[in-house]
Amino acid sequence: MRWFVRHDLDGFFGLFVDNLVQLLLIVALCSSLCGMTGDDARFIYKVILPGAAVSILVGNVFYAWQAHRVARREGRDNVTALPYGINTPSLIIYAYFVMAPAYRETGSAEAAWAMGLVACLGSGVIELTGALVAERVRKRTPRAALLSTLAGIAIGFIAMTFALQIWARPIVAMLPMAIVLVTYFSGVSFPLGLPGGLVAIAAGTLIAWIVPEDLTGVAMSGGAIAEAWTQRSASWPVWCGGVVWEAVLHPAQWLKYISVIVPMGLFNVIGSLQNIESAEAGDDRFHTGASLAANGIGTVAAACFGSCFPTTIYIGHPGWKALGARAGYSTLNGLAITALCLSGTLAIVQAVVPMEAGIAIVLWIGIVITAQAFQATPREHAPAVALGLFPAIAAWGATCVFGAFVAAGENARTMQSLLEESTGANVSGFLLHGLIVMEHGYIFVCMVIAALSAHLIDRRFYPAALWALLGAAAAITGLSHAYVLDGNAVGYLLIGTTPPPGAIAYRAYDVAVGYLAVAAVLAATGYYLARRGSFQRTA
Repeated sequence: MRWFVRHDLDGFFGLFVDNLVQLLLIVALCSSLCGMTGDDARFIYKVILPGAAVSILVGNVFYAWQAHRVARREGRDNVTALPYGINTPSLIIYAYFVMAPAYRETGSAEAAWAMGLVACLGSGVIELTGALVAERVRKRTPRAALLSTLAGIAIGFIAMTFALQIWARPIVAMLPMAIVLVTYFSGVSFPLGLPGGLVAIAAGTLIAWIVPEDLTGVAMSGGAIAEAWTQRSASWPVWCGGVVWEAVLHPAQWLKYISVIVPMGLFNVIGSLQNIESAEAGDDRFHTGASLAANGIGTVAAACFGSCFPTTIYIGHPGWKALGARAGYSTLNGLAITALCLSGTLAIVQAVVPMEAGIAIVLWIGIVITAQAFQATPREHAPAVALGLFPAIAAWGATCVFGAFVAAGENARTMQSLLEESTGANVSGFLLHGLIVMEHGYIFVCMVIAALSAHLIDRRFYPAALWALLGAAAAITGLSHAYVLDGNAVGYLLIGTTPPPGAIAYRAYDVAVGYLAVAAVLAATGYYLARRGSFQRTA
């Protein structure tokens, strides 16, 4: 397999846009929530972004090499590397629930940064530990359970999110979308062999520059490019192992955030498992332990070089494979992101290319992932896949609701006040509580209900009951469903942790009882049918 093929350029644009969004999000959240402005902005541009570059480069190069190794072993040239980058949920959760509280408590951007490093290191350690048992877990989990979670995330956080952006800026974004759909749905080639992704981004960028802002809603100016050019500043990665170790030696400072670090680390492991299963469904079989270990090493490297944000195996392998990307897109993405972070030119790219020009590629990735969940599982398991979508869709809806409450400002009603006044008859409060309960730990919840349903379709009642027991255990320990709500801030509530004074603390013990009731019914059904000596499906 060649190191670079023509369609790697298409794959690169999709993955690069996705990674670029994460970098811009880092800048926005660290500056707005963690006090990294003015002189303290150095933490973002001099330390965090170069550290993120190290982790992204290490992972992208490894997964490209891994794809070549699989290609040589299997004697074929169509292996697509696992996509890789910064973990979006961890980025947002760590910024809001680790770094921002540390900044509010100490008033120090450096303290917020140090706590972020500890959280990132914790996630990496959990990922490395999970690599030891991940293959056994994956082999014992129905494919419907693994892929339905990805499909739910793809519908909400990829396809729907970017579709809304496209329809919000139609003049700039809909022509690129048409080019992407014609290229990838219909298989139409452009003259001179130009990649469809490149043509789409070029078309969107051209429209944004020649059509007035009052028509497009997208502001492009030469002044913004000039300002970004003057602000560029090269920075090399900085070894921060000493800072991390010093913070680890003071557990009183970081134990208060363990209820955030542990769930996010576990969900990262599960998400990576699901993406590896998605790749295998597309005929690319990668070693589970090695893939997860590389992911963990990338996250640990991020912490040691100053980035507070874990990396992960990305959702989207079937989409990049359908694009025709192989291994080169991964290497190219790692090199491009590294160049941006180390050269200080991130703002220049943002000023030249509007985000709306490239998001259609990511939308298409989300569509393909959703389709794969139904196409790569046994046909009779389609209902299990559909049921597994619900918690992820709830998570997307909750994200919209949370954002609306936060945007309303301090003078508006908070989610906490709404729930405190709610009864079963209050539809808004009732639905809000249900939304939070279903979305908290949604990656695991998706797996539980989809796996349980797949086993029921196969009339395997005892394994289905075991999955219900796992759901109960997760609810009891606080890994799923339980939450603490303080104003508009929603966080995990692990067993044994103390919520802030005055906050709503929901332990989800009633959900655990519900799971136990489900397990009892399933086990009793299995026992009854076993006594009858028949597990055949009835009409």
